[in-house]
This record gives sequence, C-alpha cells and structure tokens, in this order.
Amino acid sequence: MNQLAKIFTRAADGLDAPLVSIEVHISGGLPCFSIVGLPEGAVKESKDRVRSALMNSKYRFPTQRITVSLAPANLPKSGGRYDLGIALGLLIASGQLKSTKDINEFEFYGELGLDGAIRGTEGLLPALVQGFVSERHVIIPEANIDESALVSAASIFPCNHLLQVCGFLSGVSEIEQLQISEPLPHTSGLDFSQVKGQHQAKRAMEVAASGAHNLLLIGPPGAGKTMLSERLPSILPPLSKEQALERASIYSVAGQSVNVGELRTPPFRSPHHTCSAVALAGGGAIPKPGEISLAHEGVLFLDELPEFPRAALEVLRQPMENGLVHLSRAAKQVSFPANFQLIAAMNPCPCGYFGDGSQKCHCTEDQVSKYRSKISGPLLDRIDMVLELPPLPKELLLPSESEEGVENSESIRERVLNAYNTQLERQGKANDRLLSDEVDKLLQLNSDDRRLLETMIEKLSLSARAYYRTMKVARTIADLDNSVKIQRAHLVEAVAYHRFNY
Repeated sequence: MNQLAKIFTRAADGLDAPLVSIEVHISGGLPCFSIVGLPEGAVKESKDRVRSALMNSKYRFPTQRITVSLAPANLPKSGGRYDLGIALGLLIASGQLKSTKDINEFEFYGELGLDGAIRGTEGLLPALVQGFVSERHVIIPEANIDESALVSAASIFPCNHLLQVCGFLSGVSEIEQLQISEPLPHTSGLDFSQVKGQHQAKRAMEVAASGAHNLLLIGPPGAGKTMLSERLPSILPPLSKEQALERASIYSVAGQSVNVGELRTPPFRSPHHTCSAVALAGGGAIPKPGEISLAHEGVLFLDELPEFPRAALEVLRQPMENGLVHLSRAAKQVSFPANFQLIAAMNPCPCGYFGDGSQKCHCTEDQVSKYRSKISGPLLDRIDMVLELPPLPKELLLPSESEEGVENSESIRERVLNAYNTQLERQGKANDRLLSDEVDKLLQLNSDDRRLLETMIEKLSLSARAYYRTMKVARTIADLDNSVKIQRAHLVEAVAYHRFNY
C-alpha cells in the first residue's frame, strides 16, 4: 500500500527563503531510506537522526521503502532544519499521526536530537518572514525565539520536543503561541561628552552622521580616533523596523546572535587589520555574510587602515558604491546588502608622530610616502571626508572643575536627526546615496560661488567622483545649517574635508 505525506518548510538561499515541500512516500519493497533533491551532507545524515528520534519517542519506524523528496529538486538543501518536517512526514504517511489541523497551513523547522529534542537552526529569520507573508503558522525550536522578535505579528509556535509537536497536531495538547513584547532600547554607555577636546573632529562626526558620509581620520596615537569612532552610533538615526529586520536576518544567516534590545541601534563592526578579503566581503562554499554585510545600515570601522591587506581594502570599492556585495562561488551565487558607513583611522606615518610637535618623527620622507600610498587612489576617491587630528594637549587630560560647554550625544543627535529628516522629506534618502544628476539639481550657486568652486576643483585636482562627493558633503552641511541653498561657507567647509597628501 502506497502512502504519501507532504510537509512545508523553507530553505536558506542568502537572505531569501524559498519554499520547500517535503514529500514522504512509503511503499512496499526491501527496507530502504533515501533522500533526494540535492541534499548536502547534514541533510543526508538526517535519516539516522530521524530514525533514532522516532524510536526514542515511542513511535514505530517503518520497515518499508521510504523515499523523501525535497522539492524543488534543483535547489541545494543544507543544515538540519529539515529533520522535524521529515519525521512528521514519516509519521503521517505511516498512519501513526492523524492531524486534526490542516497540515498545509503550517511550516516546520528544527534539527532533531536522537532523543527527539528539537534543536535550534541557523538562518531561520528569513524563513519566518516569508512564512508570515504566506500567512502560515510556523513551528520553530525554542532556541530560536530571540531572533523572532521582529516578526511579532507572525503566528509562531515554539517547541522543544517531537512529542510536543505531535500532541499539538493531533489535538491532544496545545502549544502557546509566541507573544513578543516591544524590546527595551539598549544603551552602550558611550557618549561624546566623554571625548575631551577635538572639537573639529566632533563636528566632522556630526556631518558624517547626518549624511551617512565615509570618513577617514588621520592623527598620532592617542589623538582619540578610535574613541570618536566608537561613539558615532550614539548620534546616528535609529533603524526603522524594516532596516532592523534586514539587519537581524543577516546576523541570522551568518549564525551570529544579536541582542533584541540592540536591533534598532545601528551596528558597529570593527574587524582586526589582519582580516582577509573573504572575512570582509563574505564567502565560503556556502556563502555567508562578511563584515561589510554585518555592518549593513551601520558603521564599519577600520582602525590602522594602511595595515589591512591591499586585497581586503579593494573589495570595499564596489559595495561602497552600490550598497551590495555579490558573491560568486562554484556551488552558489548570492547577494548580500552592504549599505555601510565607512569610518577609517590611520597614523600619519609608520611611527605615528609625523607633524606632531610634542614627539619626534623618525620616519624618512620616502617611508611616509610609501605608508600613505598603501591606500589606493580609487578607494580614497570613495571617502567623502578626510580629517587630520592634532595631538591632544596634555592639560586636557587633567580633570576639569567644570564640564560646561561639553556636548553630549543626545544634543548632537537632535541636530543629526533634524538634518536627516530634512533629507528624507526632500529626496527620500541620505545625501550620500544621491546620484550625480540629483546632486546637480540640488546645487544652486551664484556666479561668485561657482567661480570659487571651479578654482577649488582645479587646485585640488578633484575627479568627477570626488567632486560629487564633496558637493554631497556641502549639501549635508547646509542641511545642518537649515539652509535651503548651499552657501559659500558650506562649500569651503566641505572642500576642507577633502585634503590628503601622499
């Protein structure tokens, strides 16, 4: 007697989650258990896990010919997320489980332990989102509850054992639907009020945050480059729910956890300068997101920029332009979002004290030039702002009697949000994402300012890309000044951020 059952689940394909139907067929013949549909190693091994899980849950394992088809057949399947669906398909096909609920209205996820326990799986969030869109109920492992926080409207039922799922489907017992409350916002404790001096750098950080501009900080050791960069997320606009969901999906696919309270806070990634090009861009036999995707809608901080491998820095060029990284491997091609804001820091020379009046530089002119030339022209061309930080005066290190006049992150963030909202109302995106023709429309200059701009372009030898990036910065400065038009002062300040001597 032929017996057939169909169970729905979803595969992991980058940030996509295509629907997969698990078809289980039990027929006469010699005992055999085969899985078809491009299963990878972990999926092939599921038959042993499923067999033990059924037997240890007091169910009978069919001693007939069992064929499990994972459709569509041309989509590679990986991981242990299919275990629960395969086990339920076997139970339904063998007549041991009679569901009182419409099984087609459910999707099932979870790796099975040998005792029938349901374990968590990686990359589940995109599947939960698609399950919600398809208006299906979703059965997930309890271990994956946290990453479900942003899909609170979905019908999610967390379970910890195969018997619990079977009891729920047969109507013997109930599973409480997941109820998620709005998470409390997370505060890191990092604030710009903790930064002493460096008022020009704080201004540059404010401009960069307002328009999502890339920034390069150059200064001697101890000037506060890292300290300033770490506090940039405290003045950035919070992520929308859609942005937070996309960020959480990337972390889920990468197999990394994220604090629910931090989902609305722009991420801050700071990889070590020894990381490879694959670590930055992402990759692997089954491509996973790299640091630039984990920094999506947030900050990618590269400290000691010239110490990074040249190949690693060059992979940043395309994502900095279009906000996407395309990974092509023999088995699969995927695209991950990588709309990050680059903040980089470097010393002015190998010893770090070139131009520092308090310390003697021991580097030759050739060494300084070679050190700075480690940053390629095309990459530097994609950096909107360059700022040289002076050494911190020693008197600022001593505790002051009064902290008046020191701005905190909250007051700076108010101005940033005002400028950012102005940009959203005017063009629907940050200034850094403007196209060249959109910049031309916003650039309204009188004849004197136009001549000044032409002189600046000629003297600084700005490329077309550098020119448009400078104009975007000028537009952001004007937004901070609540000015409809770009004034001369805005142009001068924007150009001042585009000085870098090789």
